[in-house]
Amino acid sequence: DAKTATQKRIRRGSIIRVQHEGKNWQIVQLPEVESAFIALDPRDGAMRALVGGFDFARTKFNHVTQAWRQPGSAFKPFIYSAALEKGFTPATVIPDEPVVLEAEETGSQRWEPKNYDGKFEGPMRLRSALAKSKNMVSIRILDAIGPKYAQEYVTRFGFDPERHPPYLTMALGAGSVTMWQLARAYSVFANGGYLVQPYFIHKIVDDRGNVLALAEPRRAGDEALRVIDARNAFIMDNMLQDVTRFGTAARAARLGRTDLAGKTGTTNEFVDAWFAGYQPALVGISWVGFDQPKTLGKNQTGGVVALPIWVSYMERTLKDIPEMPREMPPGVVVVPTGPYPAGGETRSIPEFFYKEAVPPPEVLRPPVATPPAPPSGPPPGPQPGPAPAPVEQITIPTPPPA
Repeated sequence: DAKTATQKRIRRGSIIRVQHEGKNWQIVQLPEVESAFIALDPRDGAMRALVGGFDFARTKFNHVTQAWRQPGSAFKPFIYSAALEKGFTPATVIPDEPVVLEAEETGSQRWEPKNYDGKFEGPMRLRSALAKSKNMVSIRILDAIGPKYAQEYVTRFGFDPERHPPYLTMALGAGSVTMWQLARAYSVFANGGYLVQPYFIHKIVDDRGNVLALAEPRRAGDEALRVIDARNAFIMDNMLQDVTRFGTAARAARLGRTDLAGKTGTTNEFVDAWFAGYQPALVGISWVGFDQPKTLGKNQTGGVVALPIWVSYMERTLKDIPEMPREMPPGVVVVPTGPYPAGGETRSIPEFFYKEAVPPPEVLRPPVATPPAPPSGPPPGPQPGPAPAPVEQITIPTPPPA
């Protein structure tokens, strides 16, 4: 009505927020939701960008360095990395099937986790499971390698073990991290396995040109900084590239580059949305959420609300930086695998393996069964025969429902 319209008018002296949109300006509201971003050079830890929140004048809280939030699926790569050290490979087949976790396995209460889309695809390779962010596969991987081992392993990336209790919920990022930590951790995959120390100031010079202070960061390549095998970093990086090619971060393809990798993250009820992505010279982490945790809204995933922030930054920053292909380290081999009938595959796929851990041929390339010729006589009785060749598969018993 007229009264409402009058109340909505901008009055003289009002403080408004405007935003440039193409050739025009538009009036916008101050958002309730918060967002933050950090970017650094994984080669030496040099800080390239840091936005701690929407407006420092409104809240003097730095979400990059001070906020402890659940990382959700953005934490899964560290569980997968731990699994590679326990004999898993990108070609290992794991069932994407329902699982029920009892209270002693979660540290709180009985839990029946689900995939984001509520669907289960059955047996699938680790590579595909990471690209599609399959929760059931991550839980089974953690169950197989042991939560205690994983809790110790993630400290290599700079995470605090006490913030990641050794329960199966850790597989879905139920612990807590800061954006600063996550950027440093993803640098390990970007730089070939080294944990660098982020820093802000490169040099301080006085008005006479005298250098008062000069940062001397230890760079990736210093073996004293190595925290994971170069082969592990290479294979993880290769799998994370699939996330940006056809997985949950496929929108990154608009950048038209082949050297991008990363992982989306979304916590329960869409409370936190993340994207952690990188290329060899730049790591970027974007986060969106409320200061007082509450849902962002249905389907507001990391790929929907956090990834566009990352893409926008990278689009500008990488414009004049050529693509940087990764070099395969010694000790990694490429071997044809499959097709795995159990996973619905129809063609062979080349895969990376540690040289000393290539599975035997009958596991890598299981025979495809062919239908027998129609019988010409009465049906024969049961006949003994050799067992079928196994598929490389880890099966964790699912607790019976109550």
